[in-house]
Amino acid sequence: MSVTLGQLATLLGAELHGDASIEVSRVANLETAGSGEISFLSDSKYQSFLAQTAASAVLVKAADLSVCQTNALVVKDPYVGFARVAQLLDSTPQPALDIHSTAVIAADVQLGQNVAIGPHAVIESGVVLGDGVAIGPGCFVGKNSRLGKGSRLWANVTIYHNVEIGDACLIQSGTVIGADGFGYANERGEWIKIPQVGKVILGNRVEIGASTTIDRGAIDDTIIADNVIIDNQCQIAHNVEIGYGTAIAGGTVIAGSTKIGKYCIIGGAAVINGHIQVCDQATITGMSMVMRSISEPGIYSSGVPAQSNREWRKMAARVLHIDEMHKRLNQLEKRIEDQEQ
Repeated sequence: MSVTLGQLATLLGAELHGDASIEVSRVANLETAGSGEISFLSDSKYQSFLAQTAASAVLVKAADLSVCQTNALVVKDPYVGFARVAQLLDSTPQPALDIHSTAVIAADVQLGQNVAIGPHAVIESGVVLGDGVAIGPGCFVGKNSRLGKGSRLWANVTIYHNVEIGDACLIQSGTVIGADGFGYANERGEWIKIPQVGKVILGNRVEIGASTTIDRGAIDDTIIADNVIIDNQCQIAHNVEIGYGTAIAGGTVIAGSTKIGKYCIIGGAAVINGHIQVCDQATITGMSMVMRSISEPGIYSSGVPAQSNREWRKMAARVLHIDEMHKRLNQLEKRIEDQEQ
């Protein structure tokens, strides 16, 4: 589709500088954009690209308008404006467009209006699918699960039994929601499985990346609140609770029964221990290991930054002697105290 700059200005509440009749049909990078494309500048240090761009229009802040040599839409936050324009011009196809003849759908499944189910998908007994739900090829939706209106599953997503997914959720390929949590008792060396009978409950507008796993609760439920975004290849264990608006980057592992607050940002490959709490508005940087509860908003980090192998080997060798050095330090402190007395 295409849209005029005048229409975009109205939709975004933007101040238009240029020709309102110009049409754009694609979003593009500022450096490579051409005719019919729209880009953005959110960081003024890249003004040189703004002055040279061949884009038909650019979203800019008022402070950068004087540098712009093409049509401009002045907005408070160009990156947010760009995201909204990108949604409007999105050319991504739907996971499915109708109900395919090879889909296996139980007789008692409740289908809303305009539901689409792709080839070889399996929808089991008791499932409820809201209006506009789209389920891609090869998906499995287990007994008594529910998907809210407008939610979409890409190909080969597995939704176990008794999972509740809210409205307008997006789940990427290969993700598994509702698998058993890792619950076992040990009797003299033999593992005794504890049946996992809780649910997974996803709120509205939750997005889950590819190949992520969200385990069902052991007794109570695993709960993901509205407006949470979770990246690819994450592991969310049983009975985890994640608060409104939290963002979790790829490869993160959250152990069981941990509670994450609202508006947290968790960097890639972070590891969060089980049975702890992370307060609202905490930022955990990539590859951090969180072993204890976090009770104050702020930025938290751990781990060792990359360095040359030679430097790392020296540091590792010294680490092996930390206990010995600690004892020697205590002895020196005691000597000093004795001498002062």
